[in-house]
Amino acid sequence: MEQETEKILENIRKKRTDKEISIINLANEVGISHSHLYYIESKRVIPSIDVVIKIAKSLNLALKDFLD
Repeated sequence: MEQETEKILENIRKKRTDKEISIINLANEVGISHSHLYYIESKRVIPSIDVVIKIAKSLNLALKDFLD
C-alpha cells in the first residue's frame, strides 16, 4: 500500500474521532455500511475516490485535510 493511501486511511479515522462522530453515524451519512467504513479505517479495504469525497464532505473537510 502506498504511503499516501495509508495516511489518508489513518486520517479518516483520526478526523472522525476528533469530531466525536461514531462510525455508524458517519457510515449512514456517507451511504455505506458501518462494517465497510470499519474496514476502510482498518486499512483492509481501499475506498473509491467517490467514497473518500463523501467522507470528507460529511466531516466538513477538504480532501487535502486527509493528507495532513
